[in-house]
Amino acid sequence: MDTFSLSEDQVLIRETARDVAKEKIAPLASGFDAREEFPWESVKQLQELGFMAMMVSPEYGGSGLDTLSYSIAMEEISAACASTGVTMSVNNSLAAYPLEAFGTHEQKDVFLRSIADGGGLGAFGLSEPDAGSDAAGMKTTAILEGDNWKLNGSKMWITNGGVADVYIIFAKTDVNAGHRGISAFILKKGDIGFEIGAPEKKLGIRASTTTPLQFDECIIPHDRLLGNEGDGFKIAMKTLDGGRIGIASQALGIGQAAIDAAIEYAKVRNAFGGPIARFQGLQWKIADAAMEIEAARMITWKAARMKDAGQNYTLQAAMAKLYSSEASVRAADMSLQIHGGAGYSRDFPVERYYRDSKITAIYEGTSEILRLVIARELLGKY
Repeated sequence: MDTFSLSEDQVLIRETARDVAKEKIAPLASGFDAREEFPWESVKQLQELGFMAMMVSPEYGGSGLDTLSYSIAMEEISAACASTGVTMSVNNSLAAYPLEAFGTHEQKDVFLRSIADGGGLGAFGLSEPDAGSDAAGMKTTAILEGDNWKLNGSKMWITNGGVADVYIIFAKTDVNAGHRGISAFILKKGDIGFEIGAPEKKLGIRASTTTPLQFDECIIPHDRLLGNEGDGFKIAMKTLDGGRIGIASQALGIGQAAIDAAIEYAKVRNAFGGPIARFQGLQWKIADAAMEIEAARMITWKAARMKDAGQNYTLQAAMAKLYSSEASVRAADMSLQIHGGAGYSRDFPVERYYRDSKITAIYEGTSEILRLVIARELLGKY
């Protein structure tokens, strides 16, 4: 199989995702966004299709599919509703992946299964008020006392924070060891001392729930340690590599939806005696955006294929997420400009694409951090 072809199964997944996105998810997206309401109805559609645990082994209730299939489905779902898309991404990439890759059989049988086919959702807690891109600067701590871990600290900007059942949380078990002193833990809703804050009021992806988390003498059993003590930073970075493929795919979906909207509007909007699609200036804007999104798609697919092949894909995932997110922002801006005043109105979905696109250049690695990742992968660490 070459870089540009899809298998019959992958084509079927794309068609299935596209159909459910257009028929079931897109009609609800604007309403969920306006109300800032979590899209449970859309998420349940994805759970029924197995899209919320696409890469999880069937042994634990997943679909057992490859990363490219996941990327393809993510793009289609995100084109309809970016809030539903990021919920799907977090469950697949940031919650299910580390549980399956680093968890014990017992942990996977309980926690992974619950978010794969048990109807639950997962979340990932790394960022803190003073430790976003600087993960090693986190202040949340975990101390082993007898048979239990005691966590103190806080997390913020946690996608799925208000609706998740299982949380992958990172904390320092050795405050003097820098990033080597970070460990990963499995928490669940209802753990003693674990509080979920009020949802953030956001510019975009407003139907996705984003909350702070608070740990005040939070007690969890010793067997909730994920991986080995001190492996947390490694687990986080490996998880984010895969997560960046998911967000790149989300950005592709938003960007493609914006381009499609621009094309449709340009054909029906009349000015100066005919449709504005005949103006070369607008044609070039659409051509440039379409070219960038197609190039971004190829980079993203390459990263997905490398992950599936067991190759080191850190560089390609960073490139995919960086290029796709920035191309998506430009495509959304172009589409809104072509729509003119109509695009600034909530009567058209392009204003939502415009708002939703921007976050893809911020979470799971800002554009600035990703440029550092790419440079260090190419040059080595200076």
